[in-house]
Amino acid sequence: MPGVKTNEREGTRAVLRHSRMSASKVRQVLDLIRGQDVDRAAEILSLGDREAAVTVGKVLASAVANAVHNDGLDAEELFVSACYADEGSTLKRWRPRARGRATRIRKRTSHITIIVSRLPEDRIARRRAKQAANTSQRSRRVAGSRRRQRAESATSTATTATETPEELDTGAEAWDEEATHADDLVTETEAGPLEESDLEDGDDEVAHEIDSTDDTEDTGAEGDDDGTDDTFDQDESEDEDTDGGSAEEKGK
Repeated sequence: MPGVKTNEREGTRAVLRHSRMSASKVRQVLDLIRGQDVDRAAEILSLGDREAAVTVGKVLASAVANAVHNDGLDAEELFVSACYADEGSTLKRWRPRARGRATRIRKRTSHITIIVSRLPEDRIARRRAKQAANTSQRSRRVAGSRRRQRAESATSTATTATETPEELDTGAEAWDEEATHADDLVTETEAGPLEESDLEDGDDEVAHEIDSTDDTEDTGAEGDDDGTDDTFDQDESEDEDTDGGSAEEKGK
C-alpha cells in the first residue's frame, strides 16, 4: 500500500521553488535536521559550513513563522517532521571547446520543502519536566547562596557589635612599666603603638631630669665666675705694687 503523498503530509510547511542549487547538495544538509527540534535544527544550520545551510535555514525560519502566525502553535513545541528537495528545471548553457565544438552546461535548480509539526505529548511532557527540574535546581542554588550571604553578613555584624575597646588589639599590653623612660631604647615596632598617657609621663620625667641638670650646671658656672674674678683682682694689685715700687725707685 502506498504511503502518504508529499503534498498530504501533516504540519505547517514552507517551500522554496527554483532554488539555484542542485537537489543533491541540498539533501546533504536536510539529512542533518530531519526529526530534530526547531531550536536544535537552527543551531546545526548556523554552524554548518555548506552554502546550502544558509538557504535551508531561511526556509526553516519561514516554516516556523507560518506555524506560529497561521496555526497558532508554540515555537518551542515544534520539530522538523519532514524535509526534502525535489529537482527543478535545468537551465542549458553552452561553452566553446576545441576544434569549433561546443559543450553543454547544465545549471540545475531544486524545490526545497520543510514541514514542521507539534511534538508528541509524551515528548512535550518530558521536556517540560526537564526544564522544571533545571529551574528548580537553579532556584535552590540561588536560594542557598543568598542564605549563606545573609548568614555571613549577620555573623560579621554581631561580631562587630560585641567587640569592646578592651577587646581590641591596641598593643598596649606589650608595654612594660619601664618602657616609658627616656633611657629605655624601645621602638614603636618592638613594643607596639605609643599611647598618649605614656608620652605624657615620659615627658614629665625627662623634663624634671633636665631641670635638675641645668641647676647643677648654673651653680658650677657661678662658682667659676667668682674664682676668676678673685684671681683677676689679685693680679691687678700685684701690678700696682710693682709699678708703685718702681716709681719710688725712680724718685730716689
